[in-house]
Amino acid sequence: MKCLRALLLLLLTLASSGVLAENSNLLIQLQPGGGFRIWHADGPSLLSDDEVMLLDSLAEPQGSAPVPTALGPARARRTELGVIIELAEVKTDKALLVDRDACGHLKTWHAEGGVPLTEEQATDLVLAALPGGGPRLVLDAERHAKSYLTAIGIMVAIWKPRPARK
Repeated sequence: MKCLRALLLLLLTLASSGVLAENSNLLIQLQPGGGFRIWHADGPSLLSDDEVMLLDSLAEPQGSAPVPTALGPARARRTELGVIIELAEVKTDKALLVDRDACGHLKTWHAEGGVPLTEEQATDLVLAALPGGGPRLVLDAERHAKSYLTAIGIMVAIWKPRPARK
């Protein structure tokens, strides 16, 4: 959780200094058997904290019984990589990953979001990740990123730097 606090402190510092014109966060999890699952900080499926806490408490390895939510019935499945909420009736963003910080605050990661990464970029970010943050990587002409090792995967801060002053 120290990594999460360090990431949040970095983002707040960068945001207050005006370096971040646009920013987003991702969580990359290595999958059993290889490959990555990429979770997005923002997405279209929004559940209330009460709904997420209830589903988190009911999670079972085979999946909980369906629970009514604002987005229709949902099930919670406990996995090695965290609790996953499955939303059967939504058209996109059908899964949320439940994360809690050291203080117990909830964070939900979305299966779908607006931050595209190539397999090569994801691999570079995973390989560069360190507990206190790896080196800054240039993803493309408009985005830079820094990756951090956390208990549930590789957290990635992505930002669009402002042009250099002349």
